[in-house]
Amino acid sequence: MSYKVKNTNRSVGTRLSGEIGYRFGDYGLPAGLIELRLKGSAGQSLGAFLAQGVKIILSGEANDYVGKGMCGGEIIVTPPPNARYVVNQNVIIGNTVLYGATGGTLHALGRAGERFAVRNSGATAVVEGTGDHCCEYMTNGIVLVLGLTGKNFAAGMSGGFAYVLDEDGLFETRVNQEMVTIQNVTDAGDLEFLKSLITQHFEKTTSFKAQTILADWAAFAPKFKKVVPHAPAPVIPLVTGQIAQKTSAEPAKV
Repeated sequence: MSYKVKNTNRSVGTRLSGEIGYRFGDYGLPAGLIELRLKGSAGQSLGAFLAQGVKIILSGEANDYVGKGMCGGEIIVTPPPNARYVVNQNVIIGNTVLYGATGGTLHALGRAGERFAVRNSGATAVVEGTGDHCCEYMTNGIVLVLGLTGKNFAAGMSGGFAYVLDEDGLFETRVNQEMVTIQNVTDAGDLEFLKSLITQHFEKTTSFKAQTILADWAAFAPKFKKVVPHAPAPVIPLVTGQIAQKTSAEPAKV
């Protein structure tokens, strides 16, 4: 199905997802069964609460809250064919994208605004740059950024992980490291998975940046950083074994 959209068309795909959930459950349809092809400037909450089985392909741009609460499905956003701007230097999706998402995938051929993947709890996303506070309070999922990020990356991030292309060598200065660790991507399995994500991004968006990286993989691979949450602290028992043994025989006196 194909439609033209404008910024007053909000929550495109949400009522459809609700009907799918009512009839078939959250995961009752095979991936990509329903395809929505859109052109224009989508209003807020494109693909909010998107269900598995729905693919949204937007040629244009989208406002804030893309993929909010999505539990499945796929969203692909690319510039219109006649765009005259440099794709990976311009914002194509707004703020607070993937807020509270628990599943599904997002590919954006361009930059995102502030708080990209805030409270992401399971979605996989590829974008070509972000504003401040990317991956804020993220608890699960995967984020790949093929470009510059803003400050305060990964503030409050407790789960999932992120790959970031650190071309200027300053990414570490933009990360809030209170809860995360920055690693070089050296594991063979990690590199293979990262490359597969970039390949998918190219296949779905024809990204020139992704094509450039893949064409010179040996040079670009060492420039990627992986952001992972700190290991959880060990749980300290509230009572010692000695007190626990005593309380099993008689109540402890306070």
